[in-house]
Amino acid sequence: MFRKLTLVSLLHLATSALSSPCVTFDASFNLLAFGLNGKDWNAGTQDSWTSGSAADITATGRPPFDGANTTCYLAQFFNAVYVMNGDASNPSAVYIYDAGAKSWSTQSVTTGTFDPSSFNAILDHDTNVFYALSKGEVFFLDLGSLKVANTTALSWVDVGKSPYPATYEPVMALAQNHIHFLDVPGTPAGDADIFVIHFSFFQPDPQSYPLPDGSAFPATHGQASSFFQESAVQQEFAFIPDDGSNTYVINVETNTTQSLAGPSTKDAKATYAASITALVQLDSTGAVSFLPYAQGDASTNAQAKWTSVANVAAVAPPGSSSSSSNSSASGSNSPSKSSASGVKTGASGSSPTQSAGASQQSGGALSTSSGLTGFAMIVAGMLSVLGMTL
Repeated sequence: MFRKLTLVSLLHLATSALSSPCVTFDASFNLLAFGLNGKDWNAGTQDSWTSGSAADITATGRPPFDGANTTCYLAQFFNAVYVMNGDASNPSAVYIYDAGAKSWSTQSVTTGTFDPSSFNAILDHDTNVFYALSKGEVFFLDLGSLKVANTTALSWVDVGKSPYPATYEPVMALAQNHIHFLDVPGTPAGDADIFVIHFSFFQPDPQSYPLPDGSAFPATHGQASSFFQESAVQQEFAFIPDDGSNTYVINVETNTTQSLAGPSTKDAKATYAASITALVQLDSTGAVSFLPYAQGDASTNAQAKWTSVANVAAVAPPGSSSSSSNSSASGSNSPSKSSASGVKTGASGSSPTQSAGASQQSGGALSTSSGLTGFAMIVAGMLSVLGMTL
């Protein structure tokens, strides 16, 4: 017999369809999955991922996780998680999760000329400052030592023009307090452009990171995530091309690259987070998997395989909540891909230098009007189905 749908169930389906979950870690490297199946989960440390059930940590004050390309960042020094684009109705806000207190607060942010609908960002480990590239312009947002939101709004600050055209779709990674830009127009495969955070300038020449056999990671769009240390700054980051063919780990201390197994799910919309000993993928169906990683042990890494995070799947099965609201097939926030080239110049301006901590991934959000319009269309369609079934 055909089961009638209720208004409540239709609204739940609509909310799930618009969900945009993310994964990150706390300072003890418990894996945190936010916005999966309408809830938030703590999967524990890596030794517990393949069995049991993740713990429900859903708390009041959380973002709705309905923005486009929601991104989460660990502030390691403060055991806090910053969520960008977690709220389609307030895309400029930064939601702060105090992992120790298991509580949320909302930091208001003044955007100025910064466009919260189109940007990619990293969170610098030592200064606890976001650096973002949006439409060819570099901006920063200083989070200070926040683990609970201020009552006073913070502001995005315009650092200056980047060397790149506004159509460049950024691939940004953090290591040694430098931002590494991959897939830069005109830059060879295996090379990265570097922005020096503490001096706020672009190095004039790219840096090469060859593989042991002399080959190079491809010059193509993808996602990047930095591996943490116990306390020091990151020295390595993973780069996963959109085709998921391989996982490349770039070491900025040795200027070398390892080629490891590509993720089992080839998903250009997938997002990634790294701890000290693992790289985690969240794909667009809500499935979470990981690649174990041993820093400094190339032979072990060469044998590593991607494995499901089973305790998250046990409580939030893939498909029950998806990140289908991601705005492009590449999982990027830029409106379009382009191979346009530009003349490289230095960026002007200064950056703050206070101490703090964190991680990275790209971010962005749909405008409030487009988010609400999409939601209204889904609800209207589902209500028509309801009418036909009554």
